[in-house]
Amino acid sequence: MRILLVAATEAEIAEMARRPREIDVLITGVGMVATAAQTSRALARARYDLALNVGVCGSFDRALAPGSVVHVVSDRIAELGAEDDAEFLTLDDLELPGEPVFVNAAPPANAALLRLPSVSGITVNTVHGNERSIEAVLRRFAPQVESMEGAAFMYACLISGVPFAQVRAVSNMVEKRNREAWQMGEAIGSLGRAAHSILECV
Repeated sequence: MRILLVAATEAEIAEMARRPREIDVLITGVGMVATAAQTSRALARARYDLALNVGVCGSFDRALAPGSVVHVVSDRIAELGAEDDAEFLTLDDLELPGEPVFVNAAPPANAALLRLPSVSGITVNTVHGNERSIEAVLRRFAPQVESMEGAAFMYACLISGVPFAQVRAVSNMVEKRNREAWQMGEAIGSLGRAAHSILECV
């Protein structure tokens, strides 16, 4: 089985130094544009049986504390739309074509993946750190986690017809920015262990 492992940064796969040789690794850089372009190019150049996106995320859900690992099965480009004074208008509201929501309707039948909680996410250009904007996005979409790449990765896989999974570890709660409360080391350690388990079950 040929597998593409996708991460935004080297740090997010730091705990996977002993990964199998048959796995191709793609470091895209941070953000939606880089992830969509780099993943699409990789999937066009070679045929993969599985694409696995690993990374960290912020959690809106108090039940998903730092160090938790989740399987993001639904993701949305949260900022795609327009402002009408204090109201946010989605593409549907604007009657414009586009795909802001991406769902993994047929995730791999992987025992380790199935043990992870399935969650909904949003993908953003600017991570939330303001109480007012956090409240607004929770009312709008009720996300559980947020990242800067997830929806872009899922879109690239969906249009390429490649089975995929997006797996993320919570590094922080989404709140007024408090870098001291982040647990990046714990998150990356948890992420590495979860990814190893998933790959061992392939």
